[in-house]
Amino acid sequence: MSGVVPPTTFNLSTIREIELVYNNFSGGLPSTLGLWVPNLKSLWLDFNSFSGPIPKSISNASQLTHLDLYDNHFSGFIPNALSALENLQVLSLARNNLTIESTTSKVSSILSSTTFKDLRVLILGHNPLNVTLPTSIGNLSASLEYLYLRNCNLRGGIPDEIAKLSSLVTLDLFQNGLSGTIPASFGKLQKLQGLYLGNNELQGTIPVELCQLQRLSDLDLSNNMLVGSIPMCLGDLASSLRWLSLASNNLTSAIPSTVWSLTDILHVDLSSNSLNGSLSVDVGNLKVVIVIDVSNNQLSGNISSSIGELQALVNLSLKNNIFEGSIPDSFGKLISVESLDLSNNNLSGEIPKSLQKLLYLKFLNLSFNKLYGEIPSGGHFANFSSQSFMANYGLCGASRLQVPPCKDASRKALVSVWRYVIPCVSVIAIVVVLVMVVLLRRRKVKHDSEIALFPYQEIWRKVTQLELSRATNGFKEDNLLGNGSFGSVYEGILSNGKHVAVKVFNLELEEAFKSFDTECELLCNIRHRNLVKIITCCTNVDFKALVLEYIPLGSLDKLLYSDDEFCMNILQRLNIMTDVASALEYLHFGYSTPIVHCDLKPSNVLLDEDMVAHVADFGIAKLLSGEDSMTQTMTLATIGYMAPEYGLDGIVSRKGDVYSYGIMLMEVFTKKKPTDEMFAGEMNLKQWVENSFPHSIPWIIDAKLLRTEGRHYAIKKDCLSNVMELALACSATSPEERIDMKNIVTTLNKIKKKFLINIGQI
Repeated sequence: MSGVVPPTTFNLSTIREIELVYNNFSGGLPSTLGLWVPNLKSLWLDFNSFSGPIPKSISNASQLTHLDLYDNHFSGFIPNALSALENLQVLSLARNNLTIESTTSKVSSILSSTTFKDLRVLILGHNPLNVTLPTSIGNLSASLEYLYLRNCNLRGGIPDEIAKLSSLVTLDLFQNGLSGTIPASFGKLQKLQGLYLGNNELQGTIPVELCQLQRLSDLDLSNNMLVGSIPMCLGDLASSLRWLSLASNNLTSAIPSTVWSLTDILHVDLSSNSLNGSLSVDVGNLKVVIVIDVSNNQLSGNISSSIGELQALVNLSLKNNIFEGSIPDSFGKLISVESLDLSNNNLSGEIPKSLQKLLYLKFLNLSFNKLYGEIPSGGHFANFSSQSFMANYGLCGASRLQVPPCKDASRKALVSVWRYVIPCVSVIAIVVVLVMVVLLRRRKVKHDSEIALFPYQEIWRKVTQLELSRATNGFKEDNLLGNGSFGSVYEGILSNGKHVAVKVFNLELEEAFKSFDTECELLCNIRHRNLVKIITCCTNVDFKALVLEYIPLGSLDKLLYSDDEFCMNILQRLNIMTDVASALEYLHFGYSTPIVHCDLKPSNVLLDEDMVAHVADFGIAKLLSGEDSMTQTMTLATIGYMAPEYGLDGIVSRKGDVYSYGIMLMEVFTKKKPTDEMFAGEMNLKQWVENSFPHSIPWIIDAKLLRTEGRHYAIKKDCLSNVMELALACSATSPEERIDMKNIVTTLNKIKKKFLINIGQI
């Protein structure tokens, strides 16, 4: 049904119930509604398109027990007059555009009324209430069981007085701007079954008093700023807890063993914290668990084979940790698993053939480990692409997986026959290779044959200087993509039709030889979706070039300052900077030896046709000797992006890249170069942003991103303020005060997720 409800529909004084649910009624409600139906007990108008204000006259329907206007287009104030409905048991106004009727931005009596003696359910979620929870909220009905204030733009702290609502079964304050600590008084809510405080700005530790909630089934504290350890006492909730999410906080220490005593739990998400230690063998106790996500932590040790006993498990993510050893063969018993992510660890050994038995496996990621041997081909392995196995340089298998082919049985037999000959041949070969390497590094090669240096991908092949010249039309200026410190980059098409970028080094510069060697050494060993990929190289006495993948949109610098009408929006810029941060996180933490880029800036970030960012130009990058080490260099990075300690003392560390990233983050969202002429004397880009934070941020942001009359202005302003706060945390003068790339990636993802939720795209 659709259309406008005629006023005569309500002109019945004897009517007791109106139910118009899941229709397409529109228009406003009659202003005299409550006068026409004074004996009304239930009004259900859910899931329609009603609009306009809620009539204050509803308060005249004094017998009303159920008022449900869920999911419409009502706007304006929630009438204070509703508090006169003393018999009200259910009040549901969620998913409208309602706000609080108040002249002070304080909360109205609707959340602190003492007249609601029988109110059991209060649902106001997904309305822009934009208020602070009052301490008088504890005056609401002692019968209140369900308080739903999700996504209401609530701010300030959570009052202790909520604990006076002793009948609460569900408390949902998810996705607001709440700050301060979690009240310890919540331990008094003995009937509480669901506590949802995720996606706020809560700080402090997780109060142990929550362990007193013996009926608690769901606990969601994700996406806050909680610190400290996971309380040991959570094991006391073994008989009730079914859902636990502590993801995206700043929790530290090991996962307490008591977590694995929650034998009836279905969902465990501890991802994106700083948890350490090993994953206990007792994880096998969670016999009914469906989801285990401990990704993006610092967990180490072997993966327990007891996980294979979890036959109800559907989603397992252990990615981005420091796990080592082999993948347990028992994983073949995970008969229900659909998603398995073990990427970015230090796993070794072969991929268990038992994984071919997993009938429901849809997603598999084993990339960035140290696995070797043949990639299984049975079961769902026939459907997986090379993305599942990247950067495991000992793997072999089908050519579509971009790994070398495995040796067949006959070759293995031949190797066995010649087992006495091969050692001798190997020794000779090694000597020859060493001699050739020495000759190459001294530039005393006497021939013009060009050598492909990279053994791990089949597509790498030899190319000659002549072929590269033809590919780029003789290195013509029309093909020139850009100039760098040590050479020029040209667009070209190889004889096989492959579109490439050819970086030709200027051999008149002594540093160019070193730069060529550095880029070769690094790019042949590192693999990440956000790093530019090397295809091959060409080297002889008077010519050196790298052949790189062609990135069609060019540099971020070019796109950011383009005169075209195209303008990258907030989400596109967030995605690009998240890509860059992910690449740096891999360089700093995901490779066996930490790598520092040393020259991060928009012109060294390239964008493909999908607006995915790829970090390029490793000409002055440095390999560090240890986890927390630093080195010194005389090579200068780009003025404006260079960390203070780099410019003064030549000190290179991962913190220098973090500083450059912070400056670049400011530039991308303000559209001001650090070398802009407005920055003179004491004033620089960082100082400019710092002086504007937080109240004047809208005045320094790229004008195309933030217009006061534009849609979602407040949401965008909040998002951009968070971005600038992160940029300042990256660019602290002291290296010790800067955050690391892992935390940057986590923070950016939080900012992006909150932004998408607030604008309704999640």
